[in-house]
Amino acid sequence: MTEKKTSKPANDRAANDQNPADPAEAPAPDAAGDPVSEADLAVGEPSHTALEASEASEAGETAETPEERVDPMAQLEADLADFRDKHLRALAEIENVRRRGEKEKADALKYAATNFAKDILGVADNLRRAIEAVPEDAAEADGPVKTLIEGVELTEKELLSIFERHGIKPIAADGQKFDHNLHQAMMEVPDTGKPAGTVVQVLQGGYTIHDRLLRPAMVGVAKGGAKDGDKDADKNGGGEPEGGKGSKVDTNA
Repeated sequence: MTEKKTSKPANDRAANDQNPADPAEAPAPDAAGDPVSEADLAVGEPSHTALEASEASEAGETAETPEERVDPMAQLEADLADFRDKHLRALAEIENVRRRGEKEKADALKYAATNFAKDILGVADNLRRAIEAVPEDAAEADGPVKTLIEGVELTEKELLSIFERHGIKPIAADGQKFDHNLHQAMMEVPDTGKPAGTVVQVLQGGYTIHDRLLRPAMVGVAKGGAKDGDKDADKNGGGEPEGGKGSKVDTNA
């Protein structure tokens, strides 16, 4: 009898060791008194990933409103307009460069003989001096002198013809109103009976090449008062030098 009583508590102790009842690990009862499982606890607690996504969504909504959001089509249209403007400006610049190049090329061909013409003008001056140096009676008398003068005159005429063919023309000066664009005053001549500012003597002829001044004419200008008729003309605006204001002669040759 004694052995049977002691064996039962031993069996209960072994069962307790196999299924220990830890009151700390037991699920807590809910408000209704039913125990809450671990699955229920996992469903009730939000995960860290869900919290971060929610916070990012809220931040995005507060940072960018529908009014402030950029329309992709509007942005593309703005970029297209900018590119079109740059393209048109580039085309205009290319056209300007092309026109400027064509003008420079035309001017180079048109005024290519400028330096040569300046040097050859001395030949024309010497031919004219040779003709003027011969007395009139000797030039008109029959003989070798007359033949020589005729040859020099023909040479001068041929040279002036070549000048004209290349756009080189002499400047009319004698008896003309002094024009600072075409004439260079070397002296003043008093008591000429001509209005003041009139060219009364040509010391050296001037020339133009096309619309540019090749060499100004060196002249002597009348000094003194104008006549009564000339004074009236000056008062009425007739005293403007020929080729003065509004002259289109280019002096940069």
